[in-house]
Amino acid sequence: MSASPTEPSSLPPTDGGASIGRLLLRAFREILETIVPAILIALFINAFLAQATVVRGQSMEPTLWDNERVVVEKVSYRLLGGPRRGDVIVLRLPGAHDMLIKRVVALGGETVAVQGGQVVVDGVPLTEWWAVRQGGPDYPPTLVPEGHVFVMGDNRGHSNDSRSFGPVSLTSIIGHAVFVYWPPDQIGPVR
Repeated sequence: MSASPTEPSSLPPTDGGASIGRLLLRAFREILETIVPAILIALFINAFLAQATVVRGQSMEPTLWDNERVVVEKVSYRLLGGPRRGDVIVLRLPGAHDMLIKRVVALGGETVAVQGGQVVVDGVPLTEWWAVRQGGPDYPPTLVPEGHVFVMGDNRGHSNDSRSFGPVSLTSIIGHAVFVYWPPDQIGPVR
């Protein structure tokens, strides 16, 4: 038997607009539940654990090259003590906008000098196991204050480093550059 036009339909009425609205609301809620925590996790990691940064300039050649991307870990210096001689660090000087990437060559309490391209720490020439391109100005013997480090670029003739701005406070250090992730042919630990 067929229903006549005056008889009510046995099917429930559909409201296409309301169901689309519910679907959109559900999709929006699912997106928020996924994206907001992901953003918060990424911000937490970037603020406290690690961040990516781009090498700008020639000052760290041949160790790091212009436009290489590195991972900077931020935890070890806070938990395990400050940087060690030879560490490649990322820092931001007070009042400066750009970050710098340099190598630690002297620690707090040590006297450092640069004479004819040779770094001298406490009167002894520093044996640098990392590759260095000599150059740049000499630096007179200077005591590095406690809570500070003396940093230099590996490409000494093209480096704005502690020879021009002095020892760097540990509070200016963002972290330890540990891994090159771009370009693909350079992937590996920072040496």
